[in-house]
Amino acid sequence: MFFTFNLAQRGGSLLVDHIDLLRDAVAVTRKRRPFGIEAWAVLPDHMHAVWTLPEGDANYSTRIAAMKAHFVMGLHWRA
Repeated sequence: MFFTFNLAQRGGSLLVDHIDLLRDAVAVTRKRRPFGIEAWAVLPDHMHAVWTLPEGDANYSTRIAAMKAHFVMGLHWRA
């Protein structure tokens, strides 16, 4: 499945400025809710990804929400 994730506030460089936090959010989410990464492109204010989920599991939204929550909470701790 192909996804595009956009930041609410476009035009910044939040994703690349905090790429370590983004990587951690993805790793934590994959550990708790496995999925395969076929491709991923991170740009300053949005990213594109191609994922595969385990057979019989089509719940992309839970994974996306968990990854976003982890990233946002990490940003709050850094502020």
